[in-house]
Amino acid sequence: MMTKKKISYSLAALAVLAGIGVSGKLWMVMDSSRSNVADNKIKLADFHSTDDAAIKRGEYVMRLSDCAACHEQSFAGGYKISTPFGELKTSNITPDRETGIGNMTEHDFFNAVRMGRGEKGFLYPAMPYTAYAKLSDRDMHDLWAYMSTMKPVRNDIDENGGMHFPYNIRLAMAGWNLLFFDNSAFQPESLKTTNISSVQLDRINRGKYLVDGPAHCSVCHTARNALGGEINSQYLQGGQLGAWYAPDITPNPHAGIGDWSNAQIMQYLKTGSDGKSVAAGPMSEAVEHSMQYFNDNDLQAVAAYLKHLPASDTPAPQKFAMDETRRKNAALSFEVNCTACHGVQGEGINGMVPAFAGNRSMLNDPTNMISAMLNGTRAAHTADRPTAAGMPAFDWKMDDRQIADMLNFVRNSWGNQASEVTPQQVATMRQQTGAKQKIEVHSGR
Repeated sequence: MMTKKKISYSLAALAVLAGIGVSGKLWMVMDSSRSNVADNKIKLADFHSTDDAAIKRGEYVMRLSDCAACHEQSFAGGYKISTPFGELKTSNITPDRETGIGNMTEHDFFNAVRMGRGEKGFLYPAMPYTAYAKLSDRDMHDLWAYMSTMKPVRNDIDENGGMHFPYNIRLAMAGWNLLFFDNSAFQPESLKTTNISSVQLDRINRGKYLVDGPAHCSVCHTARNALGGEINSQYLQGGQLGAWYAPDITPNPHAGIGDWSNAQIMQYLKTGSDGKSVAAGPMSEAVEHSMQYFNDNDLQAVAAYLKHLPASDTPAPQKFAMDETRRKNAALSFEVNCTACHGVQGEGINGMVPAFAGNRSMLNDPTNMISAMLNGTRAAHTADRPTAAGMPAFDWKMDDRQIADMLNFVRNSWGNQASEVTPQQVATMRQQTGAKQKIEVHSGR
């Protein structure tokens, strides 16, 4: 529950944002003049593209943009997105006239996807128009052609009905856009050093376009300020995502992908595992619905761009020395509960179950490990790895101290070193996610 002080700050922020939003500068975030699409009167419900090449390309743009993960396979929406400001539901983007986007023209569609201006008003940046602004006209037109082939589905959704006041007032987004939304077109990097050939530069720029545009990586992997704007100085250095944490994906050797080869990055994006780490939570969904469909050239481009970035300055984590009694108890609990999948020496199962030994990705922010222990999780289901192994929930079986001890054991064994996971962190996550309390078993006569 919000305190009166927080409510006052929220109302003041809303007033400022709304005031800015209705000012004469509003045109800066509403200008769609860079689009060369004619504002024709043909609505999506009346249009069915016959350009098979454009439709095929548009389907690929849809995969690059991960539309199905949020709008569901039918594109009828209803997927719930939890935010610090309340709960959103994704919209129906089928060509249904009454509950979908059937009444949109192509120009309307461009404005919704790239400018965050929907039929019901300003969109929330949970719909990543802040990244889709970088999509080219060609990709947008092809996506429009593909959407014209979708079956209309009637599904009336109250998209922002779960948002807390005052964040359910869409007009405030106009001011938010002025503060945080860069609606400029994609700008490729120029050749600044002779160490990079023109071919390499083209690949890096393709990767930059994918990362910053359709794949919208920064939406999850960049930290946000109190009003939900991305902190540009922390670009791709990790961000909180509800009950999950999107890790640093810069070349930092401790917290990021500094010790990953380009081939490992490609394998992880394509299959959900690099052999040690296994994607879970929202990243599992991104791999399943989107990245497994990237062609090899685009996977190479993403890897090249990420490795080209400057590394974050996050230091190596400090080792936590456990109480010896708790360590022994945790080691026994690991043997009983975990070795069947994760191995006696934390070796995991290649491509299916994450390894603990030598897996640096688990040694920084513990959010994902706590979430997985409490609520369980599932690997991505991909063409290359169809098993999609599952992790059971241990909320009912272990209390906060036991889970913290287990995580401290695996994060500081087999050569690993990581900071302490506290019972309070586990308790907070248990409450946040609605996980069960440990079931106490009492013996009796």
